Amino acid sequence: MPAAASAQTCTGEPSAANVAQAPGHPPLRFGITPGAQTGQLGSGPQPPRIPEDPAKQVKALHDLRPDKRIPFVLRLHRFFWSDGEAGVKRFEELADRYTREGFLVELQLRYHPSPEHEGDIPAWTAFVRHVVDRFGPNKRVVAIQVTNEINLPFSPDSSDGAYDKGEEALVQGVIAAKQEARAKGYDQLEIGFNWAYRSSPQADDDFWAYLRDHGGPQFVSALDWIGLDAYPGTFFPPAEAPGRERDGMVNAMSSIRCYAASAGIPKTKPIHVEENGYPTSNSPDRSEQRQIDVMHTLVKAVDDFRGTYNVSDYRWFNLRDGDSTSPNFQVRYGLLHDDYTEKPAFAVYRDLVAALSARTPVKPPAPKPVLRIRCVRHGWRAGLGNAPVGTGRIDFLLDGRRVRRDRTAPFRATLHPVKRRRTHTITARGRGVRLLQRVHACRRTATRVSTAG
Repeated sequence: MPAAASAQTCTGEPSAANVAQAPGHPPLRFGITPGAQTGQLGSGPQPPRIPEDPAKQVKALHDLRPDKRIPFVLRLHRFFWSDGEAGVKRFEELADRYTREGFLVELQLRYHPSPEHEGDIPAWTAFVRHVVDRFGPNKRVVAIQVTNEINLPFSPDSSDGAYDKGEEALVQGVIAAKQEARAKGYDQLEIGFNWAYRSSPQADDDFWAYLRDHGGPQFVSALDWIGLDAYPGTFFPPAEAPGRERDGMVNAMSSIRCYAASAGIPKTKPIHVEENGYPTSNSPDRSEQRQIDVMHTLVKAVDDFRGTYNVSDYRWFNLRDGDSTSPNFQVRYGLLHDDYTEKPAFAVYRDLVAALSARTPVKPPAPKPVLRIRCVRHGWRAGLGNAPVGTGRIDFLLDGRRVRRDRTAPFRATLHPVKRRRTHTITARGRGVRLLQRVHACRRTATRVSTAG
């Protein structure tokens, strides 16, 4: 069978100055990768890192989030298929910890197969469905990124493109994840994949051509977003003049839009900037002040052009250094040193999030239910106002005896006493509602009102 034609080569816009900023797009939803461990580029060994202190980490995350109204997403990375059930349990514990603290969570679900499972796509999709079933009930787990950086074929620790049938794992994994989420009613769980900006032109062309030829309407329908990993000044391009990182981000966003269109993925599928960062080191061009400058440039570029390229989300990579003394800058992307002390960029990112972030609207409190009584001939007319949403029925009682069960709002009843008393008690009772009033015959004098949820 002849090889499929490559997708068009997308070189992207070379200069931000040439691109119009489209107004009116919603603010970004921000977040960060909280884990210190980073993927090792190439085939070398994983560099060591200082172990995590969960209490200090959670405190730092709260300090980084400037306002509880701000939805802040933690991207949990290095969730390997090869780790099996032990990996699922470990990430469940992390997701539970973070969501109990009020954060949102998304998963970077890696193909990263064990040798015996490499290329076994039915086994992989079964694992994907299993992960959806385990994490979907947690309504604060909001996204799954299926596979990681398939377009990079040379780096098995950081990326999945080095493994057999990686592209098929992406397509079938996305479809399986969305099918399972829809079947189980996990409507909050959005499914996507990511692209590393960038690999070789041939590798990128082949990757997007595969999605075009093997994805199709079922794959596109299953997608909620497309992810972008971009490191201008670090990975590609490996160096940038100060301030030119803005051009690099525009080039990255315009490139992924061009490639996605060539694969039949419409612009209505928003971009998540899943990884974006700048590491520090002992080199003058990677000073902590330089990290601040680059951060301002990168975040501002994404915010300025979010409407132009339909960008909805932004994640900084990452929270803490793995080893702040290492000469290897790959373990020094953090906003914190390895001992959890802040780099200057920590406060800068917090301020950017405060200034640019989406905010969850504060809902006004629901009005309290009220029992209204009026006198009628030989009795009373009772009505329940402000019934809670979803109330299916209300029982009306006179002196403890049920007189009427009303199943249709507005809930009402006419009540006549069997025996004459000095006072009578009228009660409205239902799910989340218990109100009572004491009344005299043909009078509307209430002596007590109570509620019970």
